[in-house]
Amino acid sequence: MIWITLFWLHIFPNLLALPNITVDINNTALNEFVTSSENVEDVSLRSQKERIVKDAGKEKCTVPCEMTAKLMRDEKLTFCSNLQHAMTTYARGTRKLIRDLIDEQQKTLEFLTSQVMELMTKVHTLSSEVQRSNSDIFSLKPLQAHGRDCSDIKETLGAVSPKIPSGIYIINPDNSELLFEVFCEMDYMEGGWTVIQRRTDGFTDFKHVWSNYLDGFGHLPGEHWLGLRKVYSIVSQRNTRFELHISLVSQDDSTAYASYDNFWLEDEGKFFAIHLGRYAGSAGDAFRGYDQDQNQDTAPFSTSDIDNDGCVPFCTFNETAVESCSVHHNNTGWWFNQCGSANLNGSPLEHDRSAQPHIHWDTWTKNGEPVSIKSVTMKIRRLEGSNLK
Repeated sequence: MIWITLFWLHIFPNLLALPNITVDINNTALNEFVTSSENVEDVSLRSQKERIVKDAGKEKCTVPCEMTAKLMRDEKLTFCSNLQHAMTTYARGTRKLIRDLIDEQQKTLEFLTSQVMELMTKVHTLSSEVQRSNSDIFSLKPLQAHGRDCSDIKETLGAVSPKIPSGIYIINPDNSELLFEVFCEMDYMEGGWTVIQRRTDGFTDFKHVWSNYLDGFGHLPGEHWLGLRKVYSIVSQRNTRFELHISLVSQDDSTAYASYDNFWLEDEGKFFAIHLGRYAGSAGDAFRGYDQDQNQDTAPFSTSDIDNDGCVPFCTFNETAVESCSVHHNNTGWWFNQCGSANLNGSPLEHDRSAQPHIHWDTWTKNGEPVSIKSVTMKIRRLEGSNLK
């Protein structure tokens, strides 16, 4: 109603001046109206401002919080992904490094193995060349013997020099047409020893037939078998007798020995049967052993092609039926009697894959078991006196 009145007053400002119309406008009411209008306007404005502020605050809070949470989730996922990738890459790199190290070590091992095999081949080749060279030299010029055997050489040279070196000497036994080289040990137990067999490293093959055991094989300063004919020519000299001394070294470098005060061989017609005197030593008397049936004293020499071992048609050795002791010991030669307890020429079987010689001297024991032997030397020395053979 008030708004309508004001409207008409605005349109017709002279309306109040008309004499026939009386308008009673109370100033107080008008003031209240104006004040009320202003209050309504102020309330409306405040309400709008508050709504705007609330909406602004809501937008100000909600939007950044959601974005921050999303950014934190994205950063967390990115960090986890990067960490997982780094760990996977590190694991792969580590595995590759380990594989490379193993491959490198394997290549190094194969290289070293090939070098060792090549070196062994060169050693064998050099040994053969040295032997051929010595044979060629001695075949082109006459030889001069140093004595009848190493004992004789020691006596002869001892009168000139108190120190006689060990080494290779040429001997010519009495009543023998043989002139040959031997290795003399001059610094062991007063010297004068003629070496007839030596085993040290297994590089020399002792798998030989009868003819090779007759004439000998190997390299005199190292592993060798002097030869049955040569040994026979030494020990069969007139008015002499010879001591046999066997030196043994175990795998842990302990030592033992066996000595026989009268050693001699029968002739080739009786297959160089061995004869032994009284035993002395620390290794036990393996030649005679524990069983008289396997006593190797007086046994003839046997090889894979000349069988004199007494196993007819077979014998039992270590609960094993054996037709040939030589074949049973990988085709090596020895004075077998139903095999027995001694074989210093033993050779490992091919399936053993070992270069270590199989030396048997079963009376040398430790804790009830035969000692594993690394090396052996058989040597003889002349003792002056009447011939006891």
